[in-house]
Amino acid sequence: MVNNKPLILVTNDDGVDAPGIRTLIEVMRRIGNVVVVAPDGPRSAMGHAITVATPLRIKLIGEEDGYREFSCTGTPVDCVKLGVKIVMRRKPDLLVSGINHGSNASINVIYSGTMAAVFEAAIDKIPAVGFSLDDYSHNADFNHTKDYIEKIARNVIQKGLPNGICLNVNFPKISSDEIRGLKICRQASGSWVEEFDERVDPRGRDYYWITGVFSNTDHHDGTDTWALDNNYVAVVPMKFDFTDYGMIDKLYEYDFARETRQGQKVHRG
Repeated sequence: MVNNKPLILVTNDDGVDAPGIRTLIEVMRRIGNVVVVAPDGPRSAMGHAITVATPLRIKLIGEEDGYREFSCTGTPVDCVKLGVKIVMRRKPDLLVSGINHGSNASINVIYSGTMAAVFEAAIDKIPAVGFSLDDYSHNADFNHTKDYIEKIARNVIQKGLPNGICLNVNFPKISSDEIRGLKICRQASGSWVEEFDERVDPRGRDYYWITGVFSNTDHHDGTDTWALDNNYVAVVPMKFDFTDYGMIDKLYEYDFARETRQGQKVHRG
């Protein structure tokens, strides 16, 4: 890959054969040289898990001019680490993850393997964007996402992102002519209300299947869920620094922290 095109690392959590990542690869190949390192099977809801107890393996499954594709036995975060440290042995100009089959708006970002890969890249100071479609079907239609994905990716390559900042992009499940545009949003406040389907196996042992319903408690304008509900593409700038800086001074009102206050300063990075 000796040319002046940007180098783009592509991954996901639905597996290397998922239709979503095939669409993302198609768009990225319009822009630059592409390296794919993606799980060899579904790894949804893995969060920021990494593999430490078993060996990791990668397999070259396709190669041509300006393009290489690998499957990986690990998690999405493993794919990023191996892609940067072993496959490319350099940082790419951009990492993209997805296109996820299902929304990663609101609290879903915490559980998402798609977005964990994006956060991992951001930790390594690599510009990174995660793309998701609010459609869980294996046969989801991704056509209306392509132009937006290309425009966002080209802009991020050109302008960059601040260190520690990445983008979470969610598309509504609609046709191209129904999209009303793009909204820069904040993450909505929501949660999953879990239930467990309790069963007994043939040997008399209990086991459980987790199920649940997403509960959105934040319907205000300007949230990612509002944007999706109103046929907009939702773009949320995110960071992996979870510190609540506004709470630092308030914590000194608690007995356990009072004696530590004198002379202590916190850098707001």
